[in-house]
Amino acid sequence: MVSSNVCLASTQIGKDIYQKRCSWCHGANGNGDGPAAAYLNPGPRDLTSGVFKWKSTPFDEPMPTDQDLRASIAGHKPATGTLAGLNGTSMPGWSDVLSDDEITSVIDYIKELGGLDPPALPSIELSGMTNPTDAEKARAKELFKDRCSECHGAEGRGDGTKRLKDDWGGRTWPRDLTKPWTFRAGSGVEAIYTRITVGIPGTQMPSFADTRSKKALTEAERWAVADYVASLANADTMPVAGAVARAARIETETPAMPDDPAWSKAAGAAFYLTPQLIADERLFTPTIDSIVVKALYNERDFFMLIEWHDRTKSLPGDSLAASLADGQVYPDGVAVQFPSALPDEDNATLPPFGMGGKEANGAVDIWFWQAQAKPGNNETLRILQASGPQKIKDMDTNASGVTAIGNYDKGVWRVVFKRPLKTQTDGMQFNGRRFITFSLAAWDGSNAERGSKHTLTPWLWMSMTGPPNKSIYFWPAAIGILSFAIIWLIFRNTVRRG
Repeated sequence: MVSSNVCLASTQIGKDIYQKRCSWCHGANGNGDGPAAAYLNPGPRDLTSGVFKWKSTPFDEPMPTDQDLRASIAGHKPATGTLAGLNGTSMPGWSDVLSDDEITSVIDYIKELGGLDPPALPSIELSGMTNPTDAEKARAKELFKDRCSECHGAEGRGDGTKRLKDDWGGRTWPRDLTKPWTFRAGSGVEAIYTRITVGIPGTQMPSFADTRSKKALTEAERWAVADYVASLANADTMPVAGAVARAARIETETPAMPDDPAWSKAAGAAFYLTPQLIADERLFTPTIDSIVVKALYNERDFFMLIEWHDRTKSLPGDSLAASLADGQVYPDGVAVQFPSALPDEDNATLPPFGMGGKEANGAVDIWFWQAQAKPGNNETLRILQASGPQKIKDMDTNASGVTAIGNYDKGVWRVVFKRPLKTQTDGMQFNGRRFITFSLAAWDGSNAERGSKHTLTPWLWMSMTGPPNKSIYFWPAAIGILSFAIIWLIFRNTVRRG
């Protein structure tokens, strides 16, 4: 039995660690009102409320276990295998900073802040997992459509039709289930089953084990739905460190539309988007976290498909868009930026990626596409040249040769840019290049993003792969035939002599 003095000492140690490490977000008294709180999305937990989202105890047991608290502090491992705390939030994993004993002390202090007692019920049982049959999988898909799509969307991309708020009045967005690396507390089938069974306290994510609800699911149904949700993962949208986009040479007709079948065969590269924090006006609470690039070219033209998940089609003046938006609605948009003078491939000196700079070779060319500004309007394309955020000029769009077409479908924007490999205008040229430098920016108009409020990437690289070298197939075949002929002649002459 642990003495009260030991518990008090542990709690004091935890308090000291908390004030040093945790108060900046969670506040000096644990109210979730630290200096950084206003700049975080989602906001830090109010530890005094006694409500913890990521617990394993049943829905009718409000208290988390010590292991639940430890997992949230130490960090959950996402698909990348790195410790990331609560994935997709500003809560880091602390296991590489704090010892197990120190984490235990922090847990003791958090329990004191929230007035937490030991849970009366144990964690839910996870021994019932089975491999669902084909019939169960089909049933799970129907259950997902009936129970989950209103918030998570038909394809699980978080593009539902409900505006969500948590119990504290904060705006929340449904999880994009195709991106498991953003799941807060694990993305395996067991972790998903836990969320479906327990719910997420303080949010509109209910427990589907609550038999009082018309939407309750049996244990077998919950396991089947968890398996279905896990199957929605789309690895193609997961950013990988050091990724390089690849533009492949094609001989077919031009894939100028977002739904052209040629794009399904093109290799994509995914990149993280980060909020723009350099120039005013800054973005602190982004909703778009990654973007995918595909590229093709033929003897005349270059084509670039930009694809990103966006929970809302932001259409100013549209009633549905207004009901889902967090503030005023602005058009969604995406931009591709290139150095006006592409750097030497062996000695690359790049302009500042934030719209270039005033130094020599600091200019950048920008292709800026925007969705409809209001119902009935057309999408727009602007060609810009910039030498810094304060020095931007519009270029002649027609003379640039650039065109763009966008399409929104079930939570995904797809925009295709097209431009001749070589133009008569000033600026970068694609022909004869092995590599192209570019960067990206995206705007979610339902998140009040416009102007400099957007997400962006640093400079990225794209390789221009040429057509297949048919000689790699010809010469092995020719050598094989010649070798066979020589062996046959030797054999024939040997037989004759015999």
